[in-house]
Amino acid sequence: MTKDLPGAAGALARKHPAIWDAYTALGTATAEAGSLTDRERRLVKLALAIGAASEGAVHSHTRRGLAEGISTEDMQQVALLAIGPLGLPRGVAAGTWISDVTDK
Repeated sequence: MTKDLPGAAGALARKHPAIWDAYTALGTATAEAGSLTDRERRLVKLALAIGAASEGAVHSHTRRGLAEGISTEDMQQVALLAIGPLGLPRGVAAGTWISDVTDK
């Protein structure tokens, strides 16, 4: 998996595999801590990435969402939902970050 990670995350995983393994284990533990479905967890993570204004994380969760069968329309709705709490500029930016991945 680490060889497939893009950018800085991949570099960190290759340079510090023990840290990456611990980070991965934390992600597994948090995913298994509740009853959300895989789909629900992916959409929540996309929303959190939007809220954090992390373009790279939005790209990552969009790529993963597509691979997991989540529709572009559903992910774009997450961006639209961001408009209320985060403001129009953040929601629009999120929509363009999602489109960066889905329009390829």
